[in-house]
Amino acid sequence: MTGGPLTDHPFRSFWMGGYEGADHVNGRGDALDMVRATGHDRLLVRDYREARRLGLRCVRESVGWRLSERAPGAWDFSRAQCMARTARREGLQVLWTLMHYGVPPDLTLLDDALIPRFARFAAAAAAAIRPLCPGPRFYTPINEISFLAWAASSSDAMGPAGAPHEVGAREDSRISGYEIKRRLVRAALAGMDAIREVDPQARFLHIDPVIHVVPTQDTPDQRALAEQVASYQWQAFDMLAGRQDPELGGHPAALDWIGLNHYHSSQWEVPSEKRLAWHLGDPRRQPLSALLGQVWQRYGRPLLVAETGHIGRGRADWLHDIAGEAQRALRAGVPLGGVCLYPMLDRPDWYEPTRWHRSGLWHVPRDARGAAVGRRLVRPYARALADWERGRRSAMALDLVADHGSHAGSHA
Repeated sequence: MTGGPLTDHPFRSFWMGGYEGADHVNGRGDALDMVRATGHDRLLVRDYREARRLGLRCVRESVGWRLSERAPGAWDFSRAQCMARTARREGLQVLWTLMHYGVPPDLTLLDDALIPRFARFAAAAAAAIRPLCPGPRFYTPINEISFLAWAASSSDAMGPAGAPHEVGAREDSRISGYEIKRRLVRAALAGMDAIREVDPQARFLHIDPVIHVVPTQDTPDQRALAEQVASYQWQAFDMLAGRQDPELGGHPAALDWIGLNHYHSSQWEVPSEKRLAWHLGDPRRQPLSALLGQVWQRYGRPLLVAETGHIGRGRADWLHDIAGEAQRALRAGVPLGGVCLYPMLDRPDWYEPTRWHRSGLWHVPRDARGAAVGRRLVRPYARALADWERGRRSAMALDLVADHGSHAGSHA
């Protein structure tokens, strides 16, 4: 795909793939490790080769703070280093997430001690990864600050690391988790400073959902509520940039690249919490290109669709929709650097790990014990990707021809 005032081209491919890496403890007390559950750790070489065959040269991976910190100040980065070595051999670029929700067991998201501990972890992770990865090296210090703060404040999704909740409490998008958000922003900023000490050429990708909210009933109170809830999506980015709560230490340079996550469930009503059905063509939905344009106008920073995907039979149709929206955004001048399909592999549910989501480019067959034993390509989804990848290459070739012609004309 071409177009848009994008002068920074740090990624090896426009289409990317993300491997689920959530590692938090859920409300039932299950300690999650999505990399192990999907067999990605054991089938790493196969996964990377298959991704490359589909034209994906850039992938997202998670280091995992909870999984890596065995004791305060004692880290094991062997998994991430294996990923880095394998990616280099297979010709892939890795975009690294350091904290994918989980925290060491002696910390919670309500504890200011999290901030210096995370900074030390971030520096150690960067030091372990840097020698194994050619530049540019991208780090997401904390994945989805806004989502994590909301989930930890509105539900028991983050288990003992989150805020206390009543049994049966309903998730409520009117909650922003503001104090947790502030703490996570401070940790991310401290982590960035620590990473730069060991990797001065580090690049940063801050990621959060981009959403659209409408009132259930068209009344002044509900319109105001919808605007308020929608505004929560800007809080973490504004704090990082120093626009909001500048005492946290944010500054404009902290926003390097902005990653936006968007799914069919990313648009809803308040106060009903009813989702605006994508598959039914709810007319109140906003096209992704318009949402990306809002982010670009607000921050003036290059963008990445850092997570997007669908479930079941809708996966191919969703990809066609997103690819078309990416084209529209680029034609409108939005500097969009890529789209990351997420997850690459079917994955277990966070709340009920015995139940799996059919959402990946590959289905994950499992044995009688539930262990992942292979991969099966979801062909309609893969064909949709191939169609758009061929179209992107054709468009690039046409642009090169046009560019060459204009240069030739200038010398005539």
